[in-house]
Amino acid sequence: MSAAVPARVNLITLGVTDRAASRHFYEKLGWQPKARAFEDAITFLALDNLVLALWDRGQLAVDAGLPPTPPGFGGFTLAINVADEQAVDVALEAAVAAGGRVLKPGARADWGGYSGYFADPDGHPWEVAFNPFMPLDERGLLVLPD
Repeated sequence: MSAAVPARVNLITLGVTDRAASRHFYEKLGWQPKARAFEDAITFLALDNLVLALWDRGQLAVDAGLPPTPPGFGGFTLAINVADEQAVDVALEAAVAAGGRVLKPGARADWGGYSGYFADPDGHPWEVAFNPFMPLDERGLLVLPD
């Protein structure tokens, strides 16, 4: 019997205040927009294993039936795992060069890896991590231990 709720995430939508600026930021990271037919309303970026969407923050709140809240920690982070510690620092530098800001520089983590955080132009927190306990496969996807 299949699960009523599949165990996968296909799309993450970020509520943004300036979609053009956000699109520019992610393009400078090397992420390419797709589905340009929808570009007047929403931006889709095809990542290796899911789609990242950029949509007006107010419209997203209305769509979700929630009030828009002031910026701050929203109780989540997005994460990009990389192959080694140096790749963490390189990714953080690339985020700054693209217009983001470092929230926490790369450093050894209590859990045994190495990670740092950057924020996109709207303040969404992204962790960049090297986790020696969760290697990446040949496609760059996490291999979780049993």
